[in-house]
Amino acid sequence: MARVGIVMGSDSDMPVMAKAAEVLDELGVSYEMRIISAHREPEVFFDYAKTAEGKGFQVLIAGAGMAAHLPGMCAAIFPMPVIGVPMHTTSLGGRDSLYSIVQMPSGIPVATVAINGGANAGILAAKILAVSDKELLNRLKGYSLSLKESVQAKDDKLQETGYKNYT
Repeated sequence: MARVGIVMGSDSDMPVMAKAAEVLDELGVSYEMRIISAHREPEVFFDYAKTAEGKGFQVLIAGAGMAAHLPGMCAAIFPMPVIGVPMHTTSLGGRDSLYSIVQMPSGIPVATVAINGGANAGILAAKILAVSDKELLNRLKGYSLSLKESVQAKDDKLQETGYKNYT
């Protein structure tokens, strides 16, 4: 049974939302990924959001660009945490998406990550789940340690080669 639902309004969002899936894969968190347009197929979207809890989803990650209604509508229907991922847009650079997702009305919160922040959405979903899952918490600690070690290795290389020979 999937613990996280990943939903996006268009396949053009896939490169960003795939990063959330990759992090969840690395952390061993089950998920289901869907492309559902709240504007073009509202009945499919409403069914998805209404049945998500019954399917066992504990967190939804919803990506959207431009008007970015998908995350907020998920939060209006789904009773558990929703993480919004604003997509970069050519017209306004994603600021339209960011503002639309982060400015939800009172009572309809959406946790919002950076524009194109799919990886952070996956990490945040895992952190939410880790509140009641010690094994996942330990995997998250290991993930954080690997990030630290990666930066340390880059600095070691810089110290060894100097900035002119780094790349």
